[in-house]
Amino acid sequence: MSATPTEALEIRGGRPLVGAVDVPGDKSISHRALLLSALAEGISTITGLSTGDDVTRTRRAVEALGAAVSVDGGRVTVDGGRSRLAAPRDTIDLGNSGTGMRLLTGVLATVPGTTHLTGDDSLRSRPMDRVADPLALMGATVVGEGEHCLPPLAVTGRSLQGIDYTPPMASAQVKGSILLAALDAEGETVVREPVATRAHTEEMLAAAGADLIVEPWGAGRVVRIRRSGLGARVWDVPGDPSQAAFWVVAGTVVPGSRVTVDQVHLGAERIGFLHVLIRMGADVTLRDIGGDVGSITASFSALSGTTVDASEIPSLDEVPILAMAALVADGPTRFRDVGELRVKESDRLEGTARLVRAFGGVATVEGDDLVVEGGTTPTPGTVDAEGDHRMAMAAAVAAAAGPSAELTRIEGWEAVATSYPGFAETLDRLAGGSR
Repeated sequence: MSATPTEALEIRGGRPLVGAVDVPGDKSISHRALLLSALAEGISTITGLSTGDDVTRTRRAVEALGAAVSVDGGRVTVDGGRSRLAAPRDTIDLGNSGTGMRLLTGVLATVPGTTHLTGDDSLRSRPMDRVADPLALMGATVVGEGEHCLPPLAVTGRSLQGIDYTPPMASAQVKGSILLAALDAEGETVVREPVATRAHTEEMLAAAGADLIVEPWGAGRVVRIRRSGLGARVWDVPGDPSQAAFWVVAGTVVPGSRVTVDQVHLGAERIGFLHVLIRMGADVTLRDIGGDVGSITASFSALSGTTVDASEIPSLDEVPILAMAALVADGPTRFRDVGELRVKESDRLEGTARLVRAFGGVATVEGDDLVVEGGTTPTPGTVDAEGDHRMAMAAAVAAAAGPSAELTRIEGWEAVATSYPGFAETLDRLAGGSR
């Protein structure tokens, strides 16, 4: 396995992956910990913050707004408070981070002045109307390009009013943006989720002292929040389950493997991929050590195809790596209603189908469904990650499951730096392990 100066990665198949790993701090929690710390009065401490570029961009954004941030090894302190925050003169560049942009837009809706946000080519193609529309209903001004409010954005803080809103798509980012704006809005704001998405925003707001109530609502939930001040606190960020998914699938599909991922967040909305793998026949065990944190161990298994509904994995982050499990499974796997993949860091719906085909499999897109025929041993070759970190890491796992001594070259490996800079080194270490 070797990285080249052109930011490609070459991976040799046929080596069992054996050992234990720690994954980077959860990206979703990391973004929110930084933003809540910037809004809270006093000095907050964050440990376990993600080291990926996406979260680094959010850290720089809160600094640009006026929060004082100090980094000392794995410990980050943020001296925040609303009185410190104001629109910066320079544009904030969020790189590839859609989460950072959408959540930050909710914060900026209450910050005096106009803040300008931009990002890379991928981020500038992602729709921001899904947050701009509800924020406009609250009284904010969010201006972007075209009918879908594409970045760059200009966000002007205003006096806001609470709204009662049902997002048209399952999105923790949309919910989070509205709730962050609601912290400084008159009256009550209500967000209704027909399908429950990851609950980090409401859980962390409650922990920081927000006036917030969460109620069940069919298969989803209703979150009610009123204007609130936040208190400084210590945030301990657990490992990212979406990153753990790559190692869990790797342990399952690479012959002879047994991989344990330690200190992972095991919140109910974050581990749908595990239930899918277990249904496919994966040998997966969980050890809960308390506080929704635990370890996951996965061993090489014979898999069978299944049907995966989008509601099982609302963020859809794990679809590309689950498609690699479907590639080798006996029989077809259908991912239903996953059209939202089209507006991720890349068009992950068509991109995942192309990735399956690049490894010799058969995959089709049928409307908003993705169908992977299965029964394929990954064929080595050259794969283009298309600037998408999850596509790159999914390709790495498929390559590791390929024939012995055969090399796969993954172009565009630099995208992995947005979320998991040490992935290649960890893969190399596991491939050198032994029982």
